[in-house]
Amino acid sequence: MALRVPQANGPQLFKEGYKNLQGLEEVIFRNIQATKEMSELTRTSFGPNGRNKMVVNHLEKLFVTNDAATIIRELEVVHPAAKLIVMASQQQEAEAGDGTNYVVIFASELLQRAESLLRMGLHPSEIARGYELALKAGLKALEGLAVAQVAQWGGGGELLKAITTAIASKQYGQESVLGALVVEAVAAALPARDPTRFNVDNVRVVKVLGGALAQSRVEHGMVFPRAPETAATHVRFGKVAVFACPVDMGQTETKGTVLLHSAGEMLDYTKGEEAQMARVVTELHEAGVAAVICGAGVGDLAIHYFNRRGMLALKVPSKFELRRLCRVVGANPLARLGVPTPEEMGYCDEIRTAEIGGDRVTVVRQWTADEIAAAGEAAAAGRPAFADRIQRSPLVTVVLRGATQNALDDAERAVDDGVNVVKALTKDARLVAGACATEMELSRLVHEAADRTAGISQHAMKAFAQALEVFARTMGDNAGVDSTALVAKLIAAHHQKEQQPADAGDAAAEAVLMGPAVGVDVDCDFEPRTVDAVARGILDPLAVKQWGLTYATQAALTVLQVDQIVMAKTAGGPKLPKQNPGHWDEDD
Repeated sequence: MALRVPQANGPQLFKEGYKNLQGLEEVIFRNIQATKEMSELTRTSFGPNGRNKMVVNHLEKLFVTNDAATIIRELEVVHPAAKLIVMASQQQEAEAGDGTNYVVIFASELLQRAESLLRMGLHPSEIARGYELALKAGLKALEGLAVAQVAQWGGGGELLKAITTAIASKQYGQESVLGALVVEAVAAALPARDPTRFNVDNVRVVKVLGGALAQSRVEHGMVFPRAPETAATHVRFGKVAVFACPVDMGQTETKGTVLLHSAGEMLDYTKGEEAQMARVVTELHEAGVAAVICGAGVGDLAIHYFNRRGMLALKVPSKFELRRLCRVVGANPLARLGVPTPEEMGYCDEIRTAEIGGDRVTVVRQWTADEIAAAGEAAAAGRPAFADRIQRSPLVTVVLRGATQNALDDAERAVDDGVNVVKALTKDARLVAGACATEMELSRLVHEAADRTAGISQHAMKAFAQALEVFARTMGDNAGVDSTALVAKLIAAHHQKEQQPADAGDAAAEAVLMGPAVGVDVDCDFEPRTVDAVARGILDPLAVKQWGLTYATQAALTVLQVDQIVMAKTAGGPKLPKQNPGHWDEDD
């Protein structure tokens, strides 16, 4: 039998200076407190009555918004437990396009409910098991709560009703204006044969300062907030050449010295460059190119020859916008300066310059079938036969108007949410009752499932059911009403077995409003009132709820199952005091 030699200080696994935290107080409760603080930051921005946050990021750029995704992204959360919740909300944004605040609030509430269970003596594994059972029961119950389904994608009331709630949570009071813009844009960009192939990149937003939000409109095509570089401002039924390189004479990599002996040599010095540029422009014009789109600079010499030929030249500095434009006109961006082949050349029905609020913009668009029919035989005769054979993308642009840049940015976020919700609806078109009615009904159903579950897991399942009430409580707090009385009304309404007919606009009849579709009335005049969400037309996509519950629960379980934090010693020497640095290339 071998003898074990005892060691006085134990094995040395890490460098000197590492930190090791373990136990409930040092790890789990600290992580729960961090997620609670982050939830309190975004919780007041939840719902139509959510307040705005004024955020100044590390570049000193100002954001005034109630969009949780923007707030979290610009704050740069560094706490490890809070970052797990942030990553879950970002995944929700990528998957469903809405519900980022939903994930943060619910995950934090689950952890706070778990804290009381931990103090009662339950093990984190027991709580995790109960939460998993509750999530499974909740998702199964959610499938049976669908009340409607989007069947018409070409515009109309169904699609507008489905996206109104998502837009109202960002721009309450303007949901009808922005919703109509989103529906019109989606109807033009949605593939007619297969709506599931809808690409959100085909709906873009351009913000033009001035005017009011009601003056916003949808343009079929791309709108660039800049004027053409040339004198020509209008092209119809023309071929388009797209260049990713500068339309200018090339510059040598090394510097050289040229010695001129006479005035004649000075006059002849640039004639070679002029002749080369004139030849390129002439070849483009002879090939039938009427418009040149450039992703880099357009030289003065090129502009001169373009003006002589009556051609239009437009500069698009963004490579992402240049790729979108190539999809619209059916062209390939060229890395060389020359005449494109017929396969590389694009076509556009109309390029025109318009004035919006004092700013000149350039519109690149293809005509719709209705516009071609309305233009008459004379206009349609000038349209070449090969125009319909070019593979083009039905891209549309929403031109937003507003008084300030912050207002335009917030309206853009609302439009993006609406478009992303449509993308989620193309995968799952089912709708559930909004106004927190679905969450309150799920709370009742999960609570009943917990009563049928034997063992300690039912305590965690009931905590899950109680956590679902946080949304109605938050909506009540943001609306300025007594949230406790509001939640009590909702619980009483959802526990009734039969739906009693009542007029939602009648204050006397509101007290007996019952059923699984009863939710929070945000237009409550500081009185806790409920409303029939389905009758009022307040609907949410089922996929947004489904993914939100899943991601929030998974993030909460990940934080809950952390029992030890080991932090290595930070690299480098001691931190120097912060000084005012000069420019990077200045001599010391």
